Amino acid sequence: MKWLDDVPYGLLIAAAILMALLPFQPQPHLLEKLGMLMDGVLNKPIDIFDLCWHLLPSLLLGLKFYRAKKSI
Repeated sequence: MKWLDDVPYGLLIAAAILMALLPFQPQPHLLEKLGMLMDGVLNKPIDIFDLCWHLLPSLLLGLKFYRAKKSI
């Protein structure tokens, strides 16, 4: 996980915000897919992949914060 320690926080924060908000119109995919998950209709593999793809930078950022806190 050394590679994650080398990635700057600014880059991960920017990627997490951008991926959470893309596409801007008509509705961000992350909100759409989370709504589908809450409704129980997130069952197509492409929709599950899309949710994971848009969450990936946020998950990496959370993992980086966790690793930094753990090493203190």
